[in-house]
Amino acid sequence: MKEMFKRGVVSFSISAFIGLLVNLIVNIISNYYANKAGDSGFIAMQPEFLSMFPTPVIAAYVNVLLYGLIGFTFAFMTFVYEIERLGFLFQSIIYFFSTLAVALIITVFIWQLHHNAIAFAMTLTGYFVTHVIMFVVEYKELKKDIKMINSMIKE
Repeated sequence: MKEMFKRGVVSFSISAFIGLLVNLIVNIISNYYANKAGDSGFIAMQPEFLSMFPTPVIAAYVNVLLYGLIGFTFAFMTFVYEIERLGFLFQSIIYFFSTLAVALIITVFIWQLHHNAIAFAMTLTGYFVTHVIMFVVEYKELKKDIKMINSMIKE
């Protein structure tokens, strides 16, 4: 469990950093074009999200921390795959729903998806498709590993 927590902390750091970097790049590019158009002060966060905090800086910190929390959850929940008594399909289902719960709550909060049904549906669809792809790739790798182990046992 200590190893899973360590993985989660590393993933938290990476996710928070990447979230910060992406927001910074979007803000720089958007402000460049906004200034050319005569506008200024663009911030790459939903106005509804920004309004929940006293300053945009605090909103940005919370935003980065929430991205980090998503990364932590994805890395920490991999412990499910180390429970040998559970089948791969059941492990994948547990992982899917536990990470979905955290990621969905956070993305709905950050991106204010409850205001846009299409964006919400697309986010869910993207998440589901991503996990199906991950499952298929992992299943193929697992089958390959089992085949290799069985061939070693036969020898």
